[in-house]
Amino acid sequence: EAETMAAAGVRNILIANQIVGTSKISRLIELCRTTDTIVAVDSETNVSALASASATAGVVLAVVIEVDIGLRRAGVQAGMPTLNLAQTILRQPALHFRGLIAWEGHTTAIVDLAAKEAAVSAAIAQLTESADLCRQAGISVEIVSCGGTGTYEFAARVPGITEIQAGGGVFSDVRYREQFRVDHPNALTVMTTVTSRPNTQRIICDAGRKAMSCDYAIPQPIGLGNVRSIVLSAEHATLELAESTTTFAVGERLDFIVGHADTTVYLHDEIYGLRAGRLETTFRLPLRRRP
Repeated sequence: EAETMAAAGVRNILIANQIVGTSKISRLIELCRTTDTIVAVDSETNVSALASASATAGVVLAVVIEVDIGLRRAGVQAGMPTLNLAQTILRQPALHFRGLIAWEGHTTAIVDLAAKEAAVSAAIAQLTESADLCRQAGISVEIVSCGGTGTYEFAARVPGITEIQAGGGVFSDVRYREQFRVDHPNALTVMTTVTSRPNTQRIICDAGRKAMSCDYAIPQPIGLGNVRSIVLSAEHATLELAESTTTFAVGERLDFIVGHADTTVYLHDEIYGLRAGRLETTFRLPLRRRP
């Protein structure tokens, strides 16, 4: 993804993940020769490998520490473990410590907004307190980054945060609106064709899991009420209706709001940009075929 962005002219890139392994680190080093790329770390082992490769290549690699603030995925623990890793990075002349990142993803699905705001604030407090701990030890912390589309409205108001990582909201999807309570208009749809009407309560479309992701949420048809169930197989979408209808006959188009944009976009070669119902631009997706 970073290589694709760089090829498109993006020069400031944050890789919010750990890059591990000789071949991937080599590609990362090459990327740093032409871009201001920052990569996340959360272990001394990875720090050592990055430092060695950077020194050998004669470049200085910028890094941020990923802090686990409750998601329980990647990341070093907040507080002293974060400070200890920052001090380790400072001992490596081929690395440039830029700051801290985190993701409070475990709070996204909290329904009560007051409880969600409290949970987001409590999680991010671990990040800002870790940054303060580093500063008290004389370490400059330029970046304190967190937040996503599901939490940014609360994360952006927490003192000490320098950057919000929200991105998926530009498309929005069923998951963001129904599970994360993000009131963004849906902007990403998949156009299908009705290929079969076995009866007046069943509609079959020519797009299934190969065209529309259903990992976190089921895509929703536009302009069709009383849908009892939607099942996606490899090549088909099967809609069972609660009531009989003759709308959407064979050959007609039926648009679906995507269930999860992240895992739908990469299934396609192009995105068509519409404004006021007219085609305005086409976005090509070269990343799909990159190793």
